Amino acid sequence: MNKIYYCLVGFVCLGSWTANAQLKSDRKNNTLYTAGHAGAFIGGLYDAFAPYNKLMKHGDFGLGAPDKLDGELLILHGKIYQTQSNGKTFEIPDTGSTPFSVVNFFHADKVLKASVPMDKMQFYAYLDSVMPNQNGIYAIRIKGVFNSIKTRAFPPVTNKPYAPLAQLLSLQQFFNFSHISGDLVGYRIPAYMEGPNITGYHFHFLSDDKKGGGHIIDLLTGNVTIEIDELDSFTVDIPQTKEFNSFDFKKDRREEVRQVENGKSN
Repeated sequence: MNKIYYCLVGFVCLGSWTANAQLKSDRKNNTLYTAGHAGAFIGGLYDAFAPYNKLMKHGDFGLGAPDKLDGELLILHGKIYQTQSNGKTFEIPDTGSTPFSVVNFFHADKVLKASVPMDKMQFYAYLDSVMPNQNGIYAIRIKGVFNSIKTRAFPPVTNKPYAPLAQLLSLQQFFNFSHISGDLVGYRIPAYMEGPNITGYHFHFLSDDKKGGGHIIDLLTGNVTIEIDELDSFTVDIPQTKEFNSFDFKKDRREEVRQVENGKSN
């Protein structure tokens, strides 16, 4: 009888442990992972420190920047794409590293379709209406046809100390696309995460033929499908570097972030 009792207890405990392990795994997969610090990156810390292969252990979806700001990064379906300042877009191996990226394992909680053309501000207002939790962390994928999209990419930097990103706006290159199919990969990050992350909306683009991309500056939607994944936690992996240790975090960079996100200084 005791043997049967112990077996039953062991089975229940094992079942409980398995359920808890699965719950922890699910929670981990519902986490926004940030490699780097947005404020420090905007302030000029462009040297990579986080290996791509480590980044990909934390997500199959996301965006970021390559080493020394050589363009823009987008992660979709576990593949990494880079758009350089010359407009060239291509898949890259996971052998490099990044100074700043955000990723998660994407699982849509909500899927919507929108066919009415909307400009960027109208579209963001629409997204706000379907994501009512103002303090929620949302990963967002928009797939379909866009009437127009304007993107940008920064060139690589060479001379240290690097200038803050807002001072490099004159060097960014813009790319315009019309009636193009592709994906927007991005996030809406709440205000309480400001500093380590870029709050508000932040999207990068990848065309269906994987030949065009970049950071979204402006858009006009067409017939699109919107997939939304609400996350429940976040992790920040800060650089263990001399430059990060001596970086001045007392400066308010919110205006710089706004300028960089919009691609203009006014």
